[in-house]
Amino acid sequence: MRFDGWIAGVGTSSGTRLVMGHWPRSPFGPVSDVMIEHPGGRRELLAPTEELGRFIAETYSFDDVRVVPVAVERHGPQWSVTAGPLTLRFTIGRRSALGALLRAVPPPLARQPAWVRLIDTPARLLKGVRTYGTAGNGRREWYAAQDLHPITTASGVLDGAGLGHLSDVDPPVRFGFGSTPRSPSLVRITSTVRSG
Repeated sequence: MRFDGWIAGVGTSSGTRLVMGHWPRSPFGPVSDVMIEHPGGRRELLAPTEELGRFIAETYSFDDVRVVPVAVERHGPQWSVTAGPLTLRFTIGRRSALGALLRAVPPPLARQPAWVRLIDTPARLLKGVRTYGTAGNGRREWYAAQDLHPITTASGVLDGAGLGHLSDVDPPVRFGFGSTPRSPSLVRITSTVRSG
């Protein structure tokens, strides 16, 4: 099961941390989802269909799953996400040095499990980041990062309350075996999930 697209990790001054997955290519067609960790630690998934919500919830850990319309729009560096009770807007900056290094790796190599395992150790220097691990229900998962941009501004509203200003993703989110980078980032990524 291969998901090809982008992951955005955003922290906010309210203590809410969000991870948006935008997947133009996936086993479920073009889809997007949002994972939320609330300040008290409650983990929530916003997914556009029951089928996708079930698959994600069987792969990661959540306290609640809500099936809601999820829409992602991109206009140059500006991204906007609407997902049921959530509206999120963020702006990305110029590609980082790490992003340039990731782009230099040919995509077929970047997606190979052996390569992903090799870079897992240096990836851990970014607090909470892992590239290879065990997911739920005996699944294995690996993340092939192919680009990275810093997120420079973000604003959002969740369940009618403002989320505050942009902040680090700290503490790391606890949905699966790894988190997004501590510094708010948009990562071009291929996520592969293998059963058994």
